[in-house]
Amino acid sequence: MVQAAYLHIPFCEQICHYCDFNKVFLKGQPVDEYLQYMDTEMKNTVEAYPPSTLKTIFVGGGTPTVLSANQLEKFLTSINQYLKPQSDTIEFTFEANPGDLTEDKLKILLDSGVNRISFGVQTFDDELLKAIGRTHRREDVFHTIDLAKHVGFKNISIDLMYALPQQTIESFQESLNLAFSLDVEHVSAYSLIIEPKTVFYNLMRKGKLNLPSQENEARMYEILMAEMEKHGFHQYEISNFSKDGYESRHNLTYWDNEEYYGIGAGAHSYVAGRRISNAGPIKKYMQAIDEHRFPYVETHEVTKQEKMEEELFLGLRKTKGVSLSHFSEKFSISIFDVFADQIKEQKEKGLLEEKDDYIRLTQAGKFLGNEVFQAFLL
Repeated sequence: MVQAAYLHIPFCEQICHYCDFNKVFLKGQPVDEYLQYMDTEMKNTVEAYPPSTLKTIFVGGGTPTVLSANQLEKFLTSINQYLKPQSDTIEFTFEANPGDLTEDKLKILLDSGVNRISFGVQTFDDELLKAIGRTHRREDVFHTIDLAKHVGFKNISIDLMYALPQQTIESFQESLNLAFSLDVEHVSAYSLIIEPKTVFYNLMRKGKLNLPSQENEARMYEILMAEMEKHGFHQYEISNFSKDGYESRHNLTYWDNEEYYGIGAGAHSYVAGRRISNAGPIKKYMQAIDEHRFPYVETHEVTKQEKMEEELFLGLRKTKGVSLSHFSEKFSISIFDVFADQIKEQKEKGLLEEKDDYIRLTQAGKFLGNEVFQAFLL
């Protein structure tokens, strides 16, 4: 059954140099019309695939908080009408850019059932923020998070990045120190990945992107893990850290390989055993709904073999790993009947270990996670 819903707002006032998500500049876009089509997609989706009680809703982008106060109210009314979040049990997250959120917008979010805010901080170095194409500055982070707490938000997450162009170990350490001073409940921290069709990709091809060495990137990750533990954040996934009880339930839906709705241009769904991709360009997204009720451009029936591979590929991202008993119960076969050779090979490399009922990454394996995950794609 569907456990979660992701809703995509593709509009941005500024395109970050590293971002390859489905997004467009806000100016001149049919925002109100797009929200109406999202309303229609939500309605059609819950009719076609009735949900159980959703555990999580996540609104991402793009930059969802570029919506005006009136647009936010309209959008949140649609969510509450069709997805029916139960505020006392659901995790309802909104992504936000520091500096975009006014007190009025924050009150609208809170009053509409949003109970978790995820701020795209990335770094506290103002020069580095400019260099990666972010519009906010360090002081915006402190001001907006203080405002969110004042309004009543008690579950706040921030995103950080490391291995950014010209970023030093000292600069990253300073960003961590400032992050801890915010007294938030959750931190996601990702190393920069250069994706095609981004500003950074084009600069890299021209030899104009000065990135930290692999050794310094690994050192930043070491510092990250040590500092998080020291400050009371436990690592529950390769890139995610939380205080007790504040793990991202939405992201755990993905890593636990559970089903979810994806609403909006370029969104992806996993429903009724099928992985579904929506049209990305806004006009094509709206046209597809007009013509077919759904904006689907690709639908794939996931085979049992693929589901088992995904169980390992996704589940090993979690620090607790993949449950042997749950795998057997879910697929009616032992994990060792399917992946014995791969598990043996990764154990011999020192990248996987077996503990109690789980197969999980070792400390060394966390640094080479992608290599381990690829081993389980047969």
